[in-house]
Amino acid sequence: MNATYLVDRGIKYLLLAAALLSVVIVLLIGLFILGESLPAFQQIPLNELLLGKVWRPQRELYGLWPMILGSVYVTIGAIVLGLPFALGGAIFLAEIAPAWMRRVMRPAVELLAGIPSVVYGLVGMIVLVPAVRQLFPVPYNTGFGLLSASIVLAIMVLPTITNIAEDAIRAVPPEYKHGSLALGATHWQTIVRVILPAARSGILAAIILGVGRALGETMAMIMVIGNSVIIPQPLTDNPLTMILSQGRTLTGNVAVEISYATGLHEDALFATGVVLFVFIMLVNSLAQVLVRAGGKGEK
Repeated sequence: MNATYLVDRGIKYLLLAAALLSVVIVLLIGLFILGESLPAFQQIPLNELLLGKVWRPQRELYGLWPMILGSVYVTIGAIVLGLPFALGGAIFLAEIAPAWMRRVMRPAVELLAGIPSVVYGLVGMIVLVPAVRQLFPVPYNTGFGLLSASIVLAIMVLPTITNIAEDAIRAVPPEYKHGSLALGATHWQTIVRVILPAARSGILAAIILGVGRALGETMAMIMVIGNSVIIPQPLTDNPLTMILSQGRTLTGNVAVEISYATGLHEDALFATGVVLFVFIMLVNSLAQVLVRAGGKGEK
């Protein structure tokens, strides 16, 4: 055996160990949360825990349904608000922007991902919440609620979706674009009818990862959503005013109460973490399925 072969084998096993370490860490975290939550699952019926509408630890009522709905609503709102801007930014950076503008805008987009979530929450609480309260003069509208949370979350997931979608667009073979242009299609027609369909698996993966990022956000949501343990309801007869309702997310529920929880209350918060953990796993699994399905479709 020569030195080059030994170095190659050593690097191979080192990388394998790093990959296995990541898997082990995830498993250990999952086992720890599950172990701490077992008393809650043993003492609280699963349907009551997941579908119960009341969370009152003092009365031993541990219904997570309001928090589940809060997490789902703000995540959907964030994707609806943020996806057009994120996808548009990815298309612009990959296909339209001149090189000098790309060199300026790409670091700016990446910088958004590095800003601490508490800063987003602070800006949302000081700037966005009063703006929502003034723009929508609806009874009981405090500005804290699903709309404010969705807007803040949309800005936070924007760099994740933009960067991954841009990489997916750039990964499309240039022959596709050249062939379309040679057949007489305009640049925009080529983008819409050739490049985006070819990159759809990567774009779908970007969206799903953005959903996972939104589900896991904590601090900013605590600061702008209102943290009321209620099922979001319209504030008036207009059903659209539901977006102004306050709420609470699964992550917010854990962060707000874990510091003083004891006994079954603490176990129920760990059970909240298990529910969130399962949600994230399902989202990531869906991303993998969509990517594989998209890859087969492209072939």
